[in-house]
Amino acid sequence: MNSRTLLRLTFANPASAVYLGLVRASVGFEVVAALVSDPGIVGIWPFLLTAPCSLPAAGAVGAIGGMHASVWYFVGGIVVSALVQSLALGALVETLRHRGRGPLRPSRG
Repeated sequence: MNSRTLLRLTFANPASAVYLGLVRASVGFEVVAALVSDPGIVGIWPFLLTAPCSLPAAGAVGAIGGMHASVWYFVGGIVVSALVQSLALGALVETLRHRGRGPLRPSRG
């Protein structure tokens, strides 16, 4: 699998694009809420949207940094989690799209 295929599966797939758009909107809403007033529990939405992958990332940040870990480590974990899940979603859509037509062939391109 080359880098072009990885980029296509992660960003150019309609399902992945919608997913990344939802994560981006939730992060944007959190930033606006934090700038305007007290965000409260709004910050949980990006974490929940990236939940399966963000749980180990948050655990690793908590284990390394403890209670005084920088918020940027958590943001990095959410970004990496969103990209990993977008790639997995793109691969799933590609597999379902080619189901019944035989094995997937890598592009020559």
